[in-house]
Amino acid sequence: MKENVIRDKSFSLAKNVLQLISKLPANSQGFVLSNQLGRAGTSVGANVEEAIAAFSKADFRHKMSIALKEARETNYWLRLIHETQLIQTENLHSTISESEEVMRILGAIVKSSSPNN
Repeated sequence: MKENVIRDKSFSLAKNVLQLISKLPANSQGFVLSNQLGRAGTSVGANVEEAIAAFSKADFRHKMSIALKEARETNYWLRLIHETQLIQTENLHSTISESEEVMRILGAIVKSSSPNN
């Protein structure tokens, strides 16, 4: 299969999110955050995959837009975990940076696929 940067980066983000979730505390805070972060963090790549298989440019743009929204939500939950100091790991900092990179790439894709562009 041809190399696809956003496909690879969103998959990597999902893997890192799942690894972080396993480190969250086993309490109500950890449960809420793991549920929200898990859904958003794995949804980014799932929507990218759907966009790759889109039947039209409009469908592609729509799926990439959803992926961007999910990436922003993922970044929000990661920053919240960082600020509340629920876990202390270097992997958290790198995953926050990774989510920001994914957001930038998806933003550029959505912008360049806009009919007004």
